[in-house]
This record gives sequence, structure tokens and C-alpha cells, in this order.
Amino acid sequence: MLRLDFSRPSTKPNTWYDLYEDWPLIEASIAAQYGIRLRAEPDMTWDEFCTLLAGIMPETPLGQIVSIRSENDREKLKNFSTEQHRIRNEWRVRGMNQVKWSDEEKAKAVQEFQNIIMQAFG
Repeated sequence: MLRLDFSRPSTKPNTWYDLYEDWPLIEASIAAQYGIRLRAEPDMTWDEFCTLLAGIMPETPLGQIVSIRSENDREKLKNFSTEQHRIRNEWRVRGMNQVKWSDEEKAKAVQEFQNIIMQAFG
């Protein structure tokens, strides 16, 4: 079973979504793909949530945004709309401008987030 561990830095060079900022997209995507309303699921475990999130397809709201943010094909980029370029550029600039946290600050933030999710989903 795939288990996501948010307590360790990602080994992937790029992360194309943010659990906090993209939460409305995550909720909408899980509802669209699985028919599950997260706010109405008091018994969902963290592991189950991680599994659902890992399986989000490109046709969902989050999947569409991730596709835009992660696109590198020059031919596809030529056909992007102004809005798609804005979305992609804002995400990439955001990544460059993020504040650098110490390992201790990162660990504390992850623990706080995990506590919130555990309270929410059991």
C-alpha cells in the first residue's frame, strides 16, 4: 500500500500543488472523481485521504491546474491561453519566492498540519 509521508522533504524536484492553498481544488476533485464530500466524511482516515489524493486524475479541477503548472512542452505552451500562462507563471514564481524554513520549522509545521488532519479525519 502506498503511504504518503509528509514529515519528510519530498524527493521529487517539483511539487505541483499545495495542501493549504489548493484545498478547495482538492475538495472539488475528490467530490468530482469519487463522489465523496470531504466535509461530510467524519470517519475518513489520513491514510485513506492520502490514497484518494494520490489517485486524482487529470480531468478533475486539481488535475487540470497541476497539468498547467507542470507543463514544459514548448509546443503545448505556445497554445496556452493568457489565463493558463498566468496560472503557470504564478506557481513557478511562488516556488522561487518561498521563504526558506529551517529543518526544525519544517518539522513543527508538518506536525501541526498532521494534528489538524488527524482531528478532522480521525
